[in-house]
Amino acid sequence: MSRTLTTVVIDSAAPPTLAKFYQAVTGWEPASGTDDFASLTGGPVVLAFQYVPDYRAAGWPDNGKHIHLDFEVDDVAAAVRELVAAGATKPEFQPGGDDWTVLQDPEGHVFCLVPAATA
Repeated sequence: MSRTLTTVVIDSAAPPTLAKFYQAVTGWEPASGTDDFASLTGGPVVLAFQYVPDYRAAGWPDNGKHIHLDFEVDDVAAAVRELVAAGATKPEFQPGGDDWTVLQDPEGHVFCLVPAATA
Protein backbone atom coordinates (compact mmCIF):
# COMPACT_ATOMS: atom_id res chain seq x y z
CA MET A 1 0.00 0.00 0.00
CA SER A 2 1.38 3.40 -0.97
CA ARG A 3 1.33 6.31 1.48
CA THR A 4 2.13 9.89 0.58
CA LEU A 5 2.56 12.72 3.01
CA THR A 6 0.49 15.59 1.61
CA THR A 7 0.23 18.22 4.35
CA VAL A 8 1.98 19.40 7.50
CA VAL A 9 -0.47 21.23 9.77
CA ILE A 10 0.82 23.56 12.49
CA ASP A 11 -1.30 24.69 15.44
CA SER A 12 -1.62 28.46 15.61
CA ALA A 13 -3.17 31.38 17.46
CA ALA A 14 -3.52 33.32 14.17
CA PRO A 15 -3.34 31.09 11.07
CA PRO A 16 -3.44 33.88 8.42
CA THR A 17 -0.62 35.78 10.11
CA LEU A 18 1.53 32.69 10.54
CA ALA A 19 0.85 31.65 6.93
CA LYS A 20 2.06 35.07 5.77
CA PHE A 21 5.29 34.62 7.76
CA TYR A 22 5.92 31.17 6.25
CA GLN A 23 5.14 32.55 2.80
CA ALA A 24 8.13 34.86 3.38
CA VAL A 25 10.20 31.86 4.53
CA THR A 26 9.32 29.58 1.61
CA GLY A 27 8.16 31.78 -1.25
CA TRP A 28 5.13 29.48 -1.60
CA GLU A 29 1.69 30.75 -2.58
CA PRO A 30 -1.42 31.00 -0.38
CA ALA A 31 -3.91 28.25 -1.16
CA SER A 32 -6.61 29.01 1.39
CA GLY A 33 -7.17 31.34 4.25
CA THR A 34 -9.75 31.99 6.92
CA ASP A 35 -9.41 33.03 10.54
CA ASP A 36 -9.42 29.31 11.45
CA PHE A 37 -7.26 27.78 8.71
CA ALA A 38 -4.69 28.92 6.16
CA SER A 39 -2.40 26.99 3.83
CA LEU A 40 0.48 27.42 1.40
CA THR A 41 1.32 25.41 -1.71
CA GLY A 42 4.33 25.27 -3.95
CA GLY A 43 6.59 22.81 -2.15
CA PRO A 44 6.72 19.05 -1.74
CA VAL A 45 3.78 19.18 0.72
CA VAL A 46 1.09 21.68 1.67
CA LEU A 47 2.01 23.72 4.74
CA ALA A 48 -1.12 24.53 6.74
CA PHE A 49 -2.00 26.39 9.92
CA GLN A 50 -5.03 25.66 12.09
CA TYR A 51 -6.50 27.80 14.83
CA VAL A 52 -6.21 26.43 18.35
CA PRO A 53 -7.87 28.44 21.15
CA ASP A 54 -5.41 29.55 23.84
CA TYR A 55 -2.48 28.24 21.78
CA ARG A 56 0.84 28.22 23.67
CA ALA A 57 4.11 27.42 21.93
CA ALA A 58 6.61 25.08 23.53
CA GLY A 59 9.66 26.78 24.96
CA TRP A 60 13.18 26.56 23.58
CA PRO A 61 15.19 24.79 24.71
CA ASP A 62 12.49 22.64 26.20
CA ASN A 63 11.58 18.97 26.09
CA GLY A 64 8.01 20.08 25.28
CA LYS A 65 8.94 20.76 21.64
CA HIS A 66 6.92 18.33 19.53
CA ILE A 67 8.00 19.02 15.96
CA HIS A 68 10.10 21.45 13.99
CA LEU A 69 10.73 22.21 10.34
CA ASP A 70 14.13 22.31 8.60
CA PHE A 71 14.75 24.61 5.64
CA GLU A 72 17.80 24.20 3.42
CA VAL A 73 19.21 27.58 2.35
CA ASP A 74 22.14 28.71 0.21
CA ASP A 75 23.36 31.32 2.70
CA VAL A 76 22.40 30.74 6.33
CA ALA A 77 23.55 34.15 7.59
CA ALA A 78 21.59 36.00 4.89
CA ALA A 79 18.51 33.86 5.53
CA VAL A 80 18.72 34.55 9.27
CA ARG A 81 18.85 38.31 8.63
CA GLU A 82 15.91 38.13 6.19
CA LEU A 83 13.73 35.99 8.45
CA VAL A 84 14.47 37.99 11.59
CA ALA A 85 13.40 41.08 9.63
CA ALA A 86 10.20 39.18 8.72
CA GLY A 87 9.40 38.44 12.39
CA ALA A 88 11.49 35.41 13.42
CA THR A 89 13.67 35.45 16.50
CA LYS A 90 17.04 33.78 17.01
CA PRO A 91 17.26 32.20 20.45
CA GLU A 92 20.53 32.42 22.35
CA PHE A 93 20.77 28.60 22.69
CA GLN A 94 22.20 27.34 19.38
CA PRO A 95 23.25 23.67 19.66
CA GLY A 96 23.98 23.12 15.96
CA GLY A 97 27.33 24.87 15.57
CA ASP A 98 27.84 25.32 11.83
CA ASP A 99 25.45 22.46 11.03
CA TRP A 100 22.18 24.37 11.60
CA THR A 101 20.74 27.57 13.05
CA VAL A 102 17.64 27.53 15.23
CA LEU A 103 15.00 30.24 14.76
CA GLN A 104 11.51 30.69 16.18
CA ASP A 105 8.56 31.95 14.14
CA PRO A 106 6.40 34.81 15.48
CA GLU A 107 4.32 32.34 17.55
CA GLY A 108 7.34 30.53 18.99
CA HIS A 109 7.45 27.41 16.78
CA VAL A 110 11.03 26.28 16.33
CA PHE A 111 12.50 25.82 12.87
CA CYS A 112 16.04 25.35 11.60
CA LEU A 113 18.06 26.66 8.71
CA VAL A 114 20.61 24.24 7.31
CA PRO A 115 23.25 25.01 4.69
CA ALA A 116 22.45 23.68 1.23
CA ALA A 117 24.52 20.66 0.34
CA THR A 118 27.31 21.40 -2.07
CA ALA A 119 28.20 18.90 -4.72
